Formats: sequence, C-alpha cells, structure tokens
Amino acid sequence: MNSVNSRPKRQVAASPLDAVETDLGSEPRDHPRPAAPEFVAPHVGATEGATQGFWQELRRDTQARIGLGRAGDALPTARVLEFRAAHSAARDAVHLSLDVPALTERVEALGLGTATHVRSRARDRVEYLRRPDLGRLPAYGELAPIPNLAAEIGFVLADGLSPRALTDHGPATLAALIEELASRYRLAAPVIATQSRVALGDHIAEAMGVETVVVLIGERPGLSVADSLGIYLTHLPRPGRPDADRNCVSNIHPPEGLGYRHAARVVAGLVSGARQLGRSGVDLKDTSRADPVGSGAVISIETPCD
Repeated sequence: MNSVNSRPKRQVAASPLDAVETDLGSEPRDHPRPAAPEFVAPHVGATEGATQGFWQELRRDTQARIGLGRAGDALPTARVLEFRAAHSAARDAVHLSLDVPALTERVEALGLGTATHVRSRARDRVEYLRRPDLGRLPAYGELAPIPNLAAEIGFVLADGLSPRALTDHGPATLAALIEELASRYRLAAPVIATQSRVALGDHIAEAMGVETVVVLIGERPGLSVADSLGIYLTHLPRPGRPDADRNCVSNIHPPEGLGYRHAARVVAGLVSGARQLGRSGVDLKDTSRADPVGSGAVISIETPCD
C-alpha cells in the first residue's frame, strides 16, 4: 500500500572502482576500500577543537579507531556507521567464495606452470568455519594430480579466512616471490587450495616433494582490514608439523600494510636461513631488519596468521 507521504526514491550512482598503487605498480582492486570520511564536528570551543585536531593528526598514522569523539553520551553517528560498515566488510570477506578459474588464470600467467586445485575435507564454507580440523586435511584423492618435479620450493595459494585477500594480493605477492627466488632455487608449479587452513600446505608439499613450502593465505579479517594476506613458511614440511615449526609474515596489503616486494625479501631471507639452520620456526629469526649499528638485535615475525 502506498503511503500518502511517500516520496520517489533518489537514485544513487555507483562508485567507480578505484586502483591501489602498489610497490609493484598500479593494480586494480576488485574490492576498493573507501577512505574513511573526515569527522566534521559541530561548533565547539577552542579547547575541544584543539583536542579534536590532536586526534585527527594521530588518525592519519593508524587505521585504529581512536579519538572518535562524542555526540551527547554516545558516539557520533558517522563513527557508528563506519563501525557497522567495517564489520559488514569483515563478514563478507569471510563468506566470499574464491573465484578459482579467475585466480588460476592470473597465477598461471606468472610462468610457473599449470596450477593444480586442491580442496580440503570441509565440504562448504559453513563447515569450514565450524570445523577447522577439516580445513587442515585434503579431501580424498585431491593430492593425486599434483606433479612431483623434485623442486626445492613450492607455493600454495590458500583462501583461508579471507578469500578476498588472496584475490586482491595473492598473484602480486607470488610475482614478487618468484622475482626474489627464481634465480636461486627450483620452483614448483603452484597449487590453489580452497576451504584451506595453513596445515593443508604440509600435505600438499609432501605430494610436491619440495624442501620448503610457502603458503599464501587470507588472514582473519578485522575491523580495520578485511583483505590482509599472510605468508607461512615451513622447511622440511610433513603432515603433523606444529605451528612452532613455521614462520609467518603477516599484514600484507599495500599501501597501508606490508608491500609485496618487502614481504618477498623477508621470505627470501627466511628461506636462506632455514636451509642453513636445517629447520624453520621459533629458532629462525628475520634478520632483514637487524640493527645496523651491530647490536645483534633482530625482529621475530612468528606472528599467528591463522
């Protein structure tokens, strides 16, 4: 039934997709992240205005929600709407299905060979989220098509908890890794894993016959970033490896997060260190950012991604 006071709906034009400038060049993003609107406060006194200016300066250096302001005894409406939008984006990122054919085409264009698709024992997204254990195991018969080429390093591109992150950053990150590693090691053809947890990479690596496996996986979305990619490195992988035997480079999502080339350089250093040490994990540290003065201080990167 039409309301007497109803008004015609206003048509809102769709926003054009933007492109994010990465450190590998300009690459279009399928899911643009709109810039957070500037908070415009009502007329305030000089002291309150100075306080808002202080927080505004800090907000330029972080995606954290700080200095949100007040509207009476609550948050400003704009901040509440931003929070709800971020929460919705995180939920969407978790439940989004990976477009395997499109990703396969982009990955194979990098020249490592034909990509193989492997599924975990989780039959769908709902079961994947409810049963993490099934995401760590390959479905029956899924490993048979993987070629064993006696390569040294294998790559697994896993959807993880953010298929969107793998779509947005997976191919460019893999390109940077190839650029860093191809001249020094034999690289296996890539594998794309769906409904996958990190440990599925151990089973895939065993089928590949590689000495080191590098798993690119979508990280758990947060309220600041819904498309962050992580890289797990495991030397001498085999089923049953604990997380303590891995190293993780996380927060890959330029321009706000770690850049592709930077992440690839860290991984290259870890690969070299793992081969010298004979193992990866808690005994292996990232020395790419060691104190230049020579104090021996290093930065550990065993940050949990999964």
